[in-house]
Amino acid sequence: MTILKLKRTYACMLLTLPMTAMAYDLPGVNLGGTSFYDGAPGPQGPGWYVIEYLQYLTSDKLNGSNGDALPLPKQDVDLFIPLTQIIYEPEEHFTENTRLGYTFIVPWIADQDVDDGLNNAQISAQTGVGDIILGAFLQFDPVMGESGPRYVQRIELDVTLPTGKYDAENAINPGSNAFNINPYYSVTYWLTPRWTVSGRFSYLWNGKNDDPSTALNAKNDSQAGQALHANFASAYVLTDNLSVGVNGYWLNQITDTKVDGDDVEGRREKVWAVGPGLVYKLGKENSVFANMYFEQDAENRSEGNRFVLRFNHHF
Repeated sequence: MTILKLKRTYACMLLTLPMTAMAYDLPGVNLGGTSFYDGAPGPQGPGWYVIEYLQYLTSDKLNGSNGDALPLPKQDVDLFIPLTQIIYEPEEHFTENTRLGYTFIVPWIADQDVDDGLNNAQISAQTGVGDIILGAFLQFDPVMGESGPRYVQRIELDVTLPTGKYDAENAINPGSNAFNINPYYSVTYWLTPRWTVSGRFSYLWNGKNDDPSTALNAKNDSQAGQALHANFASAYVLTDNLSVGVNGYWLNQITDTKVDGDDVEGRREKVWAVGPGLVYKLGKENSVFANMYFEQDAENRSEGNRFVLRFNHHF
């Protein structure tokens, strides 16, 4: 494979990284950003929350459709992606056992280091503010048992607006230049008063990009495929302030990417990851989550490690 062809292949694989993924076609989605007690309402009760996610992603392996690393001389990708979220959950009930809340999310790529090793060439990339995400959710009240809560759940609809920084010439962009819709259902179940399992199950639909990456050789537009993705976690309460456990995520693209309206086979993405984590209460109004993920069996995307540090503050 020639140097020029390798460069074009590498750029086509990375495309855009608006939130948390080192993907080839799909935009960034919540992979591991949320973990323990995910279906529960805010731990400090109704009101305003500001949540700051500090995400560090690193990969030295870019995989093809068979899951094998692509034959590039060097495959180093390092990204620092903070994300700010504002949540409002009112005191008043929307129905007898639910509250209607709202969320606003702004991601951004604060720092990037991408090197393909081809004559020391750097893949074109940019930092900046990503696509704004607006969401509305129904938070259900906990279902109680004799020894405390048994389970609690939430449903939410998120819409991503193409407001982020984007340039079709770049392999990595903070924005995706396309709308997407990403509803989810989350639940936390108490196996015992101190031991919980949680899951968040999401569906992703992507709109058209009318200024597609030049690496795709599209005449008019491109459209990333639909996908399913999930976060899962299990936590055990060690003290009144500290819970520890295991966390992970899974992603599977279920339809092909389209270029100028035609399906492009062999580009569907898959990955899963698992790792340790903890949550610690920092007084009455604050808490911190720390989660580590080690990715496995990636197809048509990077495979690496992800660290998420998350700060919750309640007003």
